[in-house]
Amino acid sequence: MIHIHILSVFRGADGRGGNPLGVVLDGASVPGPERRSALAAELGFSETVFVDDAERGTVDIWTPSVRLPFAGHPLIGVASLLTEADVLRPPAGEVPVRRDGDVIRIAGRAEWASGRRMERYGSVAEVDALPAPPPGEGWLYAWAWEDEAAGRVRARAFPRRGDAIAEDEATGAAALVLTAELGRALDIRQGVGSRIVTRPLPDGTIEVGGRAEAVGERVM
Repeated sequence: MIHIHILSVFRGADGRGGNPLGVVLDGASVPGPERRSALAAELGFSETVFVDDAERGTVDIWTPSVRLPFAGHPLIGVASLLTEADVLRPPAGEVPVRRDGDVIRIAGRAEWASGRRMERYGSVAEVDALPAPPPGEGWLYAWAWEDEAAGRVRARAFPRRGDAIAEDEATGAAALVLTAELGRALDIRQGVGSRIVTRPLPDGTIEVGGRAEAVGERVM
């Protein structure tokens, strides 16, 4: 029996948006990469995360088709359940966790999220008009300034990796890369209404934050 917590991560303050996430707190109940890949594909969320050691914060992150060394929305979701954890340990490395009211913040390095191409568009309307996914290959983060002076960004994310995820509702890793490229704090509105806040830190890492809400459970 596999117990799965379902969360919505990066949900906007108005309740819109939020990227679904599956969390298996008892990682031992799904041993091995083949079974984890199959479960992630069956759930169909952009990511599913398995907790292998709750005390140390060791986690394993899967999309419906590949294993990830680092991803933002799974780590924020797990941190909302492991309320005592101040560090999480995905394959990429140690990820500090900070809680600021109902916003959970994690910090990571841009090189942990390589392979995501940032493409700036001239207006919010151009980003909104894109089909899901746009023609082409490779992971695309399409963005435009809503208010450059205020650091407000409109973005949409398209993994284009051949699985069932045509558009990723809210993507912490891509937001991290964009923040590193621009070198400034951002307030990102992604997907249908998700909100991601970011800022560069003095040690060269990027902090990514957002809200996570429990929305249900499944037993499989």
